[in-house]
Amino acid sequence: MSGQWIPISRLLEDGTFDLALELVAGKAGLDRRISSSRIQKPGLALTGFTEHLHPERIQVFGNTELSYLRTLSDEEQQQVLGKIFEAHLACVVVTKGLDVPPALAEGAEKAGLALMRTPLASGTFIAQVQAFLEEALTTTGTLHGVFLDVYGVGVLLLGKSGIGKSEIALDLVMNGHRLVADDVVNVTRRSDGIVSGHGNELLRHHMEIRGLGIINIEDLFGVAAVRERKRLELVIELVEWNPTQEYDRLGVDQGTMNIVGADVPHAVVPVRPGRSMATMVEVAARNHLLKLRGRHSARDFAQKLSVAIAQGRLRPRVDQPEEKE
Repeated sequence: MSGQWIPISRLLEDGTFDLALELVAGKAGLDRRISSSRIQKPGLALTGFTEHLHPERIQVFGNTELSYLRTLSDEEQQQVLGKIFEAHLACVVVTKGLDVPPALAEGAEKAGLALMRTPLASGTFIAQVQAFLEEALTTTGTLHGVFLDVYGVGVLLLGKSGIGKSEIALDLVMNGHRLVADDVVNVTRRSDGIVSGHGNELLRHHMEIRGLGIINIEDLFGVAAVRERKRLELVIELVEWNPTQEYDRLGVDQGTMNIVGADVPHAVVPVRPGRSMATMVEVAARNHLLKLRGRHSARDFAQKLSVAIAQGRLRPRVDQPEEKE
């Protein structure tokens, strides 16, 4: 699990997703936590097979589950429900406004497990509560940079003001790539660890180019030159070239940057006159795609180099002394 969670009480506070929940029993369980947007129906767990019950998830009891419970004696209901409630569930929700069996209410109260009811059908409730949880279980943040879709890779350009991020992004758009956000990039991390970015609503599709001012990329290049949101997969940090600074020349070890709690591949690229930075970003995106397919050029080269040295096929060059006149 990612560590993100919300208390059960947040479900009762919803005013956006129309969950229409009411508390029936187990008020003491409102402090329990939900850490997954996935919902479960107990299914075989009602027969005593509880191996696949997941902790900290909502359990939905619909007409099928309640009809099965009513086929059991009161004692059997208590035994089955008691075993289910030992699985550290988040809460139980009865759908379609159905009557709650006494054994279910009593068992939830005894276990300190929140039992709620909604008038929504099971399918409708599951869809709406998943949407609620996907939003509630996100971590958000804001970064100053430029975010683009380059060959399908979400690339975030970072660097101090004036280093040329927007100009590089404009070159990339001219090359057929897509702008997601310029200047202000809103980032979110979902409960599954995926980080995505999108633009500020006011600044969306706009870019500031010094000397030209604010330009609208969608108006200038069409809808194919922009996109609303993209998964963040690579961070490229632009720095001014420093001849005394050592830069990574092999790329064997992949650096990462922590973005809203998730580690994203990160590369530091120096900027200097004569370097085509748009090309550098394109190559970085292509190289990232190769790595995703299991092809790591730097490591492959390092391995070949080690083998060549071990086999004696590669020897250091010995400079000959200059002849004296």
